[in-house]
Amino acid sequence: MGASQPSLSVIIPCLNEAQRLPLLLADLAQWPGAMERIVVDGASTDHSATVTQLSGARWIPGLRRGRGNQLLTGAQHAQGEWLLFLHADSRLRSDWISAVDAVVCDQKAQKAAWYFDLRLEPTRPSLTLLERAVGLRSRWFQMPYGDQGLLLHRQLYHQSGGYAPLPLMEDVDLVSRLASLAPLRPLGCPLVSDGRRWDGVGVLERSWRNRQLIRRWRQGEDPAQLAAIYYGA
Repeated sequence: MGASQPSLSVIIPCLNEAQRLPLLLADLAQWPGAMERIVVDGASTDHSATVTQLSGARWIPGLRRGRGNQLLTGAQHAQGEWLLFLHADSRLRSDWISAVDAVVCDQKAQKAAWYFDLRLEPTRPSLTLLERAVGLRSRWFQMPYGDQGLLLHRQLYHQSGGYAPLPLMEDVDLVSRLASLAPLRPLGCPLVSDGRRWDGVGVLERSWRNRQLIRRWRQGEDPAQLAAIYYGA
């Protein structure tokens, strides 16, 4: 990694992630070059601000809930040539550094958007099946979701219009616009997400519910009403 390495900004939306956020920030601290870490809050009531500031990352407080608004705000504050969007409950394995470095140091890679392979832990057979289905959806239909991360050059981000301040579907919305401009390619390394969010409901049932919400959103239903359904309000 040389002095000419492009700068990298990581944007992380946060809502009450004081337990898991420090692990992700520690993973990111292994990056050997210049990195800007931005945590954008959605009205947390725990110690997320404290753990962010102790890690040396930047904390942007006081936003209303909604990942779309948080991601949009984080990108507006970011200074890096490359933008990496990650969920706060993500973990990065050791090979992420070489995979991301290979992209940000390749000028041709600026013409694509990049995502991680989803891994869910603790694992079980149904989640392994889900991981494979997500991999196929991402490659065949060019539709990775937010829990797979998203790495792209600043110019491509702005060309796509960036994140919209939606209460739900912000990742589907952006990726749909990106797919019309550039290929979406796998980084070839995993991003580990918390599989416990799938506890208490069948994987097939929840996947079906999510597909129905996407269909209703594409048909023009109010994202706020769909968010209320998704989050169980």
